[in-house]
Amino acid sequence: MTDLSALPPVRGTLTPDRPLADLTWLRVGGPADWLFQPADADDLAAFLAALPAGVPVFAMGVGSNLIVRDGGIRGVVIRLGRGFNGIDVAGRRVTAGAAALDAHVARRAAEAGVDLTFLRTIPGTIGGAVRMNAGCYGSYVADVLVEVRAITRDGRQVVLSPAELRFGYRHSELPEGWVLISATFEGPEGDPAELAARMDAQLARRDESQPVKDRTAGSTFRNPAGFSSTGRADDVHDLKAWALIDRAGMRGARLGGAQMSDKHANFLTNTGGATAADLEGLGEEVRKRVLQHSGIPLEWEIMRIGDPLPE
Repeated sequence: MTDLSALPPVRGTLTPDRPLADLTWLRVGGPADWLFQPADADDLAAFLAALPAGVPVFAMGVGSNLIVRDGGIRGVVIRLGRGFNGIDVAGRRVTAGAAALDAHVARRAAEAGVDLTFLRTIPGTIGGAVRMNAGCYGSYVADVLVEVRAITRDGRQVVLSPAELRFGYRHSELPEGWVLISATFEGPEGDPAELAARMDAQLARRDESQPVKDRTAGSTFRNPAGFSSTGRADDVHDLKAWALIDRAGMRGARLGGAQMSDKHANFLTNTGGATAADLEGLGEEVRKRVLQHSGIPLEWEIMRIGDPLPE
């Protein structure tokens, strides 16, 4: 483990050998060498500026789209919290801290008559939503993003445009070790009551089709079709990951405490007592079976980081 005792004192919390399982939705994973929870942007910038350049940095939100492997993470995990969850609305522009929950941003925007309703059913935080170009019902972060603020690996605060992030389907490009701290969106105007009703309908539709009460990390694999659900009646499912998994006979498949959900075949669940190895191993078996059955290689949507346990 890297010795960080020579670093200047921080105003946030710096914890050595911190288990991460309780910080992820799937509740698996080993410890981080160090977990840093900065007090604010200045605290984060000073820490990164002082941190030796060779120490790896990984920024995480609420762990809604993450498998931490059982051996844990080398280097520093940065988890943004209360100092990074503000939400401000000015006209049609909404600025949210990277730690703000997507659902909270959608609700605050709707109350102000700004349509960011597609964020309502997306689990996790704004930082993760930007990194993954999150979207559903035909709308994506890239469609409404104005700019983001980030702290570079050497501690500088920068502003980035959507073009600089090079958005793709479930993808953006951010230099290694940079940490997003806020994002500004501009959404269409809408009637607050109508926007609230639309979000209620979206939640009801999600609850009917997804295992929201199970321990999952959202969609496991990206859709080979290259887009998320459109929400329309004429939506085509042939190249949706769940349909390919279903046709390969892997709905409900199990490995240890891991299972592909019976309710939605593209949701990997921890039924109790699963290890990260169980979850990742089952996911890889699904990828193998789908490739054998359809010839289509599934790509992980869940981020997998860290080291496996030594054999």
